Amino acid sequence: MSVVYVALGGAMGAVMRFAVSNVVLRTMGAAFPWGTLAVNMLGSFIAGLLWSILGQTVGQQRLNALFVIGMMGAFTTFSTFSLESFRLYEEAGLPPALLNVAANNIGALLAVIGGIYLGRTLLTP
Repeated sequence: MSVVYVALGGAMGAVMRFAVSNVVLRTMGAAFPWGTLAVNMLGSFIAGLLWSILGQTVGQQRLNALFVIGMMGAFTTFSTFSLESFRLYEEAGLPPALLNVAANNIGALLAVIGGIYLGRTLLTP
């Protein structure tokens, strides 16, 4: 049954990724992979938030399969991030590529910490 939850979450995450990336692309332009960065930051934040909240619930394994593994797994885009970093290197040189790598990795870690902090704050009476 977990496979069904992962599949449903994956479908939701893929649609969310498409929508968020398109909004950011229209807003920020295509000179830098802002859509991927936004999806990675938001996805990392939501994953941290869900992880901190779902660890306290009944049915945590099903909810984890649906939301964290399925939805956030499909929503975040590290395969796209890797390709875009390489393309930035080829097209614009090392500094923009390294900026993209640093922003995504450091930003995602900070977003996970922020999500965990918010989740724990919400759960603390």
